[in-house]
Order: sequence, then C-alpha cells, then structure tokens
Amino acid sequence: MNILEQRIRVGDLDWFFRSVDPDRGNTLPPVLLLHGLVSQSYGWLPLLQALGEQGFRALAPDWIGSGFSAKPERWEFNYRPETLEKALSEWVEAQALERFSLVVQGFLGSVGLQYALKNPDRIERLIILNTPIGQGAKLPWSIRAFGIPLVGDMLTQDPLLVDRTLETGGIYQVKDKDLDVYRRPFLTTSASGRALLATVQNLNLPQVMKELEAGFATWERPTLIAWGMQDRWLPFELVTTLCQRLPKAQVVKLEQVGHYPQHDWPEKVQEAVIPFLRKLIV
Repeated sequence: MNILEQRIRVGDLDWFFRSVDPDRGNTLPPVLLLHGLVSQSYGWLPLLQALGEQGFRALAPDWIGSGFSAKPERWEFNYRPETLEKALSEWVEAQALERFSLVVQGFLGSVGLQYALKNPDRIERLIILNTPIGQGAKLPWSIRAFGIPLVGDMLTQDPLLVDRTLETGGIYQVKDKDLDVYRRPFLTTSASGRALLATVQNLNLPQVMKELEAGFATWERPTLIAWGMQDRWLPFELVTTLCQRLPKAQVVKLEQVGHYPQHDWPEKVQEAVIPFLRKLIV
C-alpha cells in the first residue's frame, strides 16, 4: 500500500500530511490520526499501512508547529488550543471529511478531543491512545521545561530533545532511522523550536481538561480507549475516571507499551484499532 506525502494550503497555513487511499469504491468511513508532542505523522506509518490494507482511507497530518507543517511565529499564530482546533477544523473542511473516525494520542491529542466534542455529528468512532482526558493529567517535567522562559528557549533549539522525550515517554529505544525523521525539523529551522515553546506555553491543560470532562458527560459515539500501561506520564486512573462518564467505552490495556503506543508497539495498536473499526461497520 503506497503511503502518500502531501501538502495542502488552508488559509494562511501550509499543512503536511501522510495518507493512504485504497480507492476501492467502498463506503468505509475515513480515519483521521492525530499525533502528540513531540511526535509527527511519521509515527502513524504502520497504522496507516494497516488501515489501507483493510480498505480504509486514512489521513495523518502534522499539527501546525510540528513536523513538516508550517511553523508561524507566535504573533502570526498564537498556538492556543482553540486556535489549533480552529485550524484543524478548517483542514478537515478542506479535505472534505464529512464523517470520519478519529484517533488521538498524546499532548495535543486533547485538541483533537476538543474538536470531536464540538462536532459529534462528524465523528463515526473515537479512539483514544494515551491522551490527557481528565483533571488528573499533568504535563511531565520533561515537556513542561520546554515552556519555561529562557530555559525553554535553549532546550527547544536542541534537536536531541526529540530523543529524550520519545524515549522517556516510551519504554524502548527509538531507532536511529526514525530519530533522523523526528529530528529533521529541528535541524532545518529554528522556527521548530520556537513553535514547540509556544505550543507548550499555551497548552492550558487544566482548563482544557475541565472542558473535556464537561463534554464527555453527553458523549454518545462509540469509543475505544487503548492505553499503554507503562506510560510514565499519564496514569491508567484517568481511564477509570473517564469510564464513569462513558460506561459503554471499550477499554484495551496495552501491556509493555508506554506513552507513544504507535511508536512502542504498533502491532498491538493495530490489533485493538482495526477490529473496533470493522466490527461496527457491517
């Protein structure tokens, strides 16, 4: 299955995204994959491949400020959650995604959840992988430090921040060929570091978590929570609490998997995600 690397300009923003489109004339809803900090759409390659082989059109953008998408200065784009969510909404419109399944992961995945809660009629299925989902979620020090004035300015200009973050959040060493891709934006332009600093400084996680908790109280779309049980940053107790609001949610514990399931053990993610998508579309 050929995975395409594409760009699209939406308004003033240049988006990079990866996609598969089997073009088999079926009616399977497309799947949108949203990464977290400090990842990018590259981390979804195995799942994109698997989804394409199963006949799903699937798309994975790099967030604005991340990966190979645009990195405007903060006076041009303030990197607040509501601004990122608005940009995502416009990208979805530009892709003509009328109804789709949504997969979110990590810090920034919460912005995807904000979009879902505001647009429930567009969401076919929701899949949550190790994402902040309640007020017990805290930014780990290793990411919070990126937003500290002066300190963050220096830390976010070091391409090795990618290695430290991915391998601290995960439980496995990331392969050099993969790190080459994750580091490349930081080696290419200093705007990558400035965008990361601005994103972390504006995450406003406590307020976003309150918004998510309120929204989940009325959420009715089929939901899968697949959770890496060795996540050092987000405890499984968040899932337990969310399931009190979503008693019909399906939960899969991913053993020997950390904060970045799609990196740590993509096969386990596929085993959870694809049957969930297929069994509800018969």
